[in-house]
Amino acid sequence: MPGKWKLTITQEFSASHQLRNYCGKCENMHGHNFGVEVVVEGDTLDEKVQYLLDFKELKAHTRTVLDKLDHKHLNDVECFTEINPSSENLAMFIYRNLKGNLPGHVSLVEVSVSEKGSSKATYWEE
Repeated sequence: MPGKWKLTITQEFSASHQLRNYCGKCENMHGHNFGVEVVVEGDTLDEKVQYLLDFKELKAHTRTVLDKLDHKHLNDVECFTEINPSSENLAMFIYRNLKGNLPGHVSLVEVSVSEKGSSKATYWEE
C-alpha cells in the first residue's frame, strides 16, 4: 500500500466577536488573535521539487480566506449575521472556503481554530 503525506501550516488573524445567547462575558464584544491550523494530504509528490505542495502556496490560499475575517467584527460578516462566530463555525467557514481552492492533487483534511493556545475547535468532512 503506497504512503501519503500530510502538510500542516499555521496562520493567525485578529478579529472581534460576540457569542449570542451565551449568558456570560463572551456575549459582550471582545477580540482574539485567532490561531488557524490547516492540514492537507496527498500521495503524489511533484517530480521536479519532490514536495506535495509548496508551503508558500498553501499559506497563500489560506490567507485569501482569512482576509475575509481579519480585522473585522465577525458578527457583521455576512455568514455570521445569523449563526454565532464561534471557533467551531469559524473552522467550518475556513474549511469550506478553502476546500475548493486547493490544487487537485491535495485533499483538505481538517481546519482548526483556537482563541488561545490551550483550546481549539477542529472541523473536517468525511
